[in-house]
Amino acid sequence: MRTFFLILVSFFIISACSKSDDSNNNNAFLPNIAFDTGSLINTNLPQYSNLQFAGNYIVLNNPYGINGTVLFYAGGTNYNAFELSDPNHILSTCSSLTVNGIIASCDCDDDNAYDILIGLGQEGTTGQYALKRYFVEVNGNIIRVFNN
Repeated sequence: MRTFFLILVSFFIISACSKSDDSNNNNAFLPNIAFDTGSLINTNLPQYSNLQFAGNYIVLNNPYGINGTVLFYAGGTNYNAFELSDPNHILSTCSSLTVNGIIASCDCDDDNAYDILIGLGQEGTTGQYALKRYFVEVNGNIIRVFNN
C-alpha cells in the first residue's frame, strides 16, 4: 500500500511539472521570438543606471521581443520583463504597448492596459491573456533578458 501511495504521489508531482510555468505559450496572437540581451544591460552604464533603484524600468526596442520589451525593477533581486505587445490582440499598429509609470497600454479601441509589475490586465481590459513574460537573469550588475 505504501509503495502504491508513493508511486501515485510521484506521478502527480511529475505530471504537474513543466519546463515553463508561463501560461502564454498557447497565445495565438503572439509568436515565440527567441532573443538574448547577453551582457548588454549593465547597471553601471548611465542608460541603465535607473535599474539600481526599485520602481524604475527601461524599454528595450527591437530586436528584443516582437514590439520590444519592458524590464521593471521591483527591488531586491526582483526584475520582471514583459513583451510590449498586447497579448489579447492580433499584431497591428495599435497593439504595441506604451509604458507610462507602471502601466503598459495599447492604442486599440478597447484601451487594454497591463501592470508591468505582475503582467496582469487592469480593470476593464478585455481578453484572457496576461502579458507575455520573458526570462531575467541577474549576475552582479549585468541583467540578462532572454526568451529561448
